[in-house]
Amino acid sequence: MNVTAAKTVRLARKGQKKPVPPKATFVRRRVDTTINVRVSTLWRDLIDTAANVLGKTRTDFIVESAQQHAIDVLLDQRFFGLEGSAYDAFLRALDNPPPPSDRLKSLMASNAPWQA
Repeated sequence: MNVTAAKTVRLARKGQKKPVPPKATFVRRRVDTTINVRVSTLWRDLIDTAANVLGKTRTDFIVESAQQHAIDVLLDQRFFGLEGSAYDAFLRALDNPPPPSDRLKSLMASNAPWQA
């Protein structure tokens, strides 16, 4: 449980007003499709409890969690291993990059998939 969630639980137990959760890092888009999932009652109840702690609906909680996980998965696709001379060549290429091509400039000007 993160600090915000733990604090929310403590405040809710004391009957105090819940803090406002931090703003989401994604842009809300028009809802134009449906995703159906089947889960056990145990998982649904767990999701509902967590959503209630954050003051969110089940749908908002699931969508925001899935979006954040999708972004994390895409950003984590960056590890690669090199040994010996290949690593040295890689470092030299990083230290002496070629001038940016038109294709690279276009890529850098485009939005990430979750910002489209």
